[in-house]
Amino acid sequence: MRKRDKTCIKATPEDPKRTQRIVCLMSEEELRIVDRYLEKYKITNKSRWFREIVLAFVHKNMEEDYPTLFGEHDMRR
Repeated sequence: MRKRDKTCIKATPEDPKRTQRIVCLMSEEELRIVDRYLEKYKITNKSRWFREIVLAFVHKNMEEDYPTLFGEHDMRR
């Protein structure tokens, strides 16, 4: 995760609004782990961090699963 500078970028009216909500339930232990991580790396916006982490994971998996013209075995020959 990259470290942000202290300047805040304001949303413009053209930016899409985030109106959809996702709820995630965690155990007390999981929440303590997340809170410890956020505190250690001085992350103050938990929502933004969670969104970036989830989308990065999904994007990485989609790139790995992207259909190719040839199978992996054929490309390694």
